Amino acid sequence: MSRTPEGSAAVSPAQAAAARLRVPLVSLLAALVAASAVLLGAGSAQAAGYRYWSFWEGNGKNWEYATQGPSLLRPDDGTVQGFRFAVSEDSGDADQPRRAPDFGAICADTPAEDGKKRVALVIDPGTTTDAPDGEKPPALRTACAQIAPDASSAEALAAVAKPLRYDDSAMLCAISGYPKTGCGEQVSGDSGSAKPSEPTKTAEDAGEEGDGGGGPSVGLLVGIGAVLLLGIAAVVQARRRR
Repeated sequence: MSRTPEGSAAVSPAQAAAARLRVPLVSLLAALVAASAVLLGAGSAQAAGYRYWSFWEGNGKNWEYATQGPSLLRPDDGTVQGFRFAVSEDSGDADQPRRAPDFGAICADTPAEDGKKRVALVIDPGTTTDAPDGEKPPALRTACAQIAPDASSAEALAAVAKPLRYDDSAMLCAISGYPKTGCGEQVSGDSGSAKPSEPTKTAEDAGEEGDGGGGPSVGLLVGIGAVLLLGIAAVVQARRRR
């Protein structure tokens, strides 16, 4: 290989062109990777949640997210049920009531009666962080409802926590008048601003909606572009070595 006067290796025009092409390709690839990280991070930060009353069942020690709504479920005597108001994306990250499901403690002062059942209730309005603008959540409280043997959980709640408010799809919107307005509204993850809820949304399916689009995500498109650029860079590198 010939040497230049300065002693460095001589570079052919083809090698110089390849080198000039490789530098912007590497820079562009780095920019795409950085943009992908920013976009994916932004998507995570903007994840939406829903502000609503979630419904829980006590299993003796812990809380389990109810698989039926309070108007359908007919609890047995000695059951403990909970209601928690908070913002959550779905049932997997919903906040539980902040009081243990202890039937003995909640219904200790309510003696059993023939022809009726007792259902212990934990009603947790949540924290100021999850409260609608301009509203302050009332204190957490417990109650022991004494109701007919075939009564539903909604009837048990109505016996101790009126007024209740429901929407047209029978979703529970307010317990004891809290909150005054709103019902399962969507809340953006970055700003906390509320958007109108869909008329048929229920507490069970709130937060389980899709991403709202049928096309590929931005992150996927960026990834495809990065792979293509890597392929081009590999071809240029192979030609340079010939």
